[in-house]
Parts: sequence; C-alpha cells; structure tokens
Amino acid sequence: MKKIVIPVFMLCVSLNAQNPSAREIIEKVDKNMSADSRVFTSKMIIHNPRNTRTIESKSWSMGEKKSYTEYLSPPREQGTKMLKLDDQLWIFSPSTDRIIQISGHMLRQSVMGSDLSYEDMMEDPHLLNHYAGKIDGEEKIANRICWIITLTANTPDVAYQTQKVWVDKDRFIPLRKELYARSGVLLKRTELSDVLQIQGRWFPKKILFKDVLKEGNGTEFQMMEIEFNTKIPEYIFSKASLKK
Repeated sequence: MKKIVIPVFMLCVSLNAQNPSAREIIEKVDKNMSADSRVFTSKMIIHNPRNTRTIESKSWSMGEKKSYTEYLSPPREQGTKMLKLDDQLWIFSPSTDRIIQISGHMLRQSVMGSDLSYEDMMEDPHLLNHYAGKIDGEEKIANRICWIITLTANTPDVAYQTQKVWVDKDRFIPLRKELYARSGVLLKRTELSDVLQIQGRWFPKKILFKDVLKEGNGTEFQMMEIEFNTKIPEYIFSKASLKK
C-alpha cells in the first residue's frame, strides 16, 4: 500500500486556515459591524429600577466620523437631535431651543438615563483602529462556539482600556463584550443577539448594554430597520440641520 506524504508546509497552511489570528478575526468583525454609511431606526428600551422607558430614534452615519440622530418619541424627547463630527458632539434640545456641545467629563454622563454614555456614542466601531488582540480560548455562547479575544488599547483616545470579546466562529459577530477601565475594573457588559444576514453581512438586531456600576436591568437596543452603504445628503451632517 502506497503511503501518502503530506508536506509540512501544506499542513501549516491548513492549520492556519482553520485557526486565524486575532487580527484576522477582528478584521472580519469590523467588516460586519462597520459600513461606509448606514441609516437605521431603533428603539432604546431603558430598564430602570422603578420603570421602563422606550425611546425611538432615526440615525444616519457616514464612515466613523459623522453621525446624526433625531429622537422621534416619546413626546418628551421628540425633536432632540445629536450630531457627531470627528471628535466633537452637539445636542439640540427643542425645549430650550439651544445647541450645546458635549465635551470633557460631560461625555461620561448617561444618555437620557440609559446605560450608555455620550462617550459610548462617540466610539469608533473599527476595533483594529484602536486595539491589539490575542486569543484566550473558546466558549459556547447561546449555543454558538466563540473565540474569546482580549483587546488592549494601543491609542489613548478610547473609553475602555481593555475589551474582552466573544466572537462567533462561524459568523464573525461579537455575541458578548466586557469593557474595562485602565484600572482593570469591569465597567460594562453587552450581549448581542437576533443575528441576521442583512445585505450580505451578519448583524445583530438586538444589543443589551449593562452598566455594572448602575442599578437596573440594562438598556436594550432593537434595530427596527437598517440599510447599509446608502447615499446620505451631506447637509444632514451640519450644525444647521440640528434646528431644522
């Protein structure tokens, strides 16, 4: 019987194909989670200790530097608008008819009583722009086998020094995240679910954010409609649009 000899370099190629590096995994996550542009409507359901509030909004974003959000309901929040340009953030309040800039320590404040801060809203979803990663093992989340990847910041302008991310091995989508301060203290957890294929990419339609230092059952984002790589008029990303 003739022996079949497989060259060592072919075995290495096969193993590398089955075991991508942390960088390759995060590159694929970035491709799923980011887009040249996107338009979506969503519900933000805030589960406070005493009550639950639901806020609906519509958002437009261009790359990672420009985004604009208009809050649609309830009446108390209707007409509030938020504009991000690069590392600057402005909010228009219809009750005062004023535009204010959010900066410095104010960026750490809660957005409308939710588990998200303004700093969270400013975060660049391209993880490779700010983090280096390493694979720390595997674990099953929601019956999906995931890589556990630890991300360490390599730039100073991030809200979280370290992130621990559970990435679905088949779909390259994070199903869980833990976000840590520079001191090593756990600050927030996120759970991503209802993953669907939308315009050729995997994307979660539900995200639960939990500030572990805050009471309550977290803040849930539900994507109602979403469209990627669509044309957005440039005038939307201007301070003048805040008062329209």
